[in-house]
Amino acid sequence: MSLFHHAHEYRYRASRVPADRRGDTRGDTRGGPRRERRHGRDLGQVAIEYLGFIPILLLVAMAGVQIGLVAYTGQQAGTAARTAARSASLNGDYTADGRRAMSDWLADGAGFSRSGGGDTVTVTATVDVPSIIPGWHFDPVSSTATMPVDH
Repeated sequence: MSLFHHAHEYRYRASRVPADRRGDTRGDTRGGPRRERRHGRDLGQVAIEYLGFIPILLLVAMAGVQIGLVAYTGQQAGTAARTAARSASLNGDYTADGRRAMSDWLADGAGFSRSGGGDTVTVTATVDVPSIIPGWHFDPVSSTATMPVDH
């Protein structure tokens, strides 16, 4: 066999062995597998990409919170309407009772209307939806409850 054949066979066998078992440590001072070096200007590219994505993440998070706030306001309107209707059926101060049944920060923007006659009373609670995103305004949420009148 020629010297060329032996050198080729050695290179072939060496290339099939993983770099960390070959002891190929060029470019890595810790003795691990060889790693490609990055240019200095490439290191900040990922940070710039993250900075560009942060406003989108914030907008999506704020939209999620706003949707939850709309749902919570609807739930509070339902609770206030039921409480106010029960109070109206007992000839109580249904507006004050309806506001006490709600969270304090939503009660200021709540309105109540009473209707009905005879054996039932119906109260509609209308609550303003607070907005955390500037420029987004929502219609008020309304909920209606009917209760039998206690004589």
